[in-house]
Amino acid sequence: MSLPPLREVIARHGLSASKALGQNFLLDEQLLDRIAALPAKLGPGPLDGQDVLEIGPGPGGLTRALLRAGARVTAIEMDRRCLPALAELDEAFPGQLTVIEGDAMAIDHDSLFEGPYAVAANLPYNVGTALFVRWMGAESWPPRWTSLTLMFQQEVAQRIVAAPDTGAFGRLAVLGQWRAEARIAMKVHRSAFTPPPKVMSAVVHVTPAAAPEGVSMRVLARVTEAAFGQRRKMLRQSLKGVPGALEALDALGIDPSRRAETLTIAEFCAVAHALS
Repeated sequence: MSLPPLREVIARHGLSASKALGQNFLLDEQLLDRIAALPAKLGPGPLDGQDVLEIGPGPGGLTRALLRAGARVTAIEMDRRCLPALAELDEAFPGQLTVIEGDAMAIDHDSLFEGPYAVAANLPYNVGTALFVRWMGAESWPPRWTSLTLMFQQEVAQRIVAAPDTGAFGRLAVLGQWRAEARIAMKVHRSAFTPPPKVMSAVVHVTPAAAPEGVSMRVLARVTEAAFGQRRKMLRQSLKGVPGALEALDALGIDPSRRAETLTIAEFCAVAHALS
């Protein structure tokens, strides 16, 4: 189906990216189609006929790519200026698009779908990390979502996929990798956006994996928060406020003079297992 260029849609509706809402519009249609194809390329499979949740669609750049891929898209948008542009997509792809005006942080995403769903979004910069933590931080696992395909600032993306004993390794890396597979699927130059942000971006693709037996997300979160909250200190200092943590280190043979960034994700899970 032939659609007008995104720049034309933005101009016709008088849209401009809101800094307060963390918006940066992505207009390169070939790039958007490549992003929409990532679940087919990296798992769990093509989006054709699948339910997809999109956060912050704006004028609908990624939305139209997802619809072209055959997805049934539920889009949450809190900027009502963008709703008329999205309504045009609803007309162009009848029965494929549902738009919800509201705050994605205040909505129960699972309640929007009867079955499994994928998540794909050019996330607003001001809520991207908080949404990621929410999707990855559920106590119940596996989640209802089958994959996350998310645009972040490149620095945040690197923190999600970081390896132990590197400067970027921290809570986001543990959260993104202890029971999921996270990878940077593509890097996106700042010039691809309108207006161009000051930083480079990257798309992270995440698929759920098996969770280690007997590890509580709540306990793991408490351990990593304490450990990385004082990341320059030795574990004997940073974890002394977590009841039983120092005894767990001793029982597991983990040297308490190490710093948090030197532990592997398996070692963090072992500590959390001992405390769970």
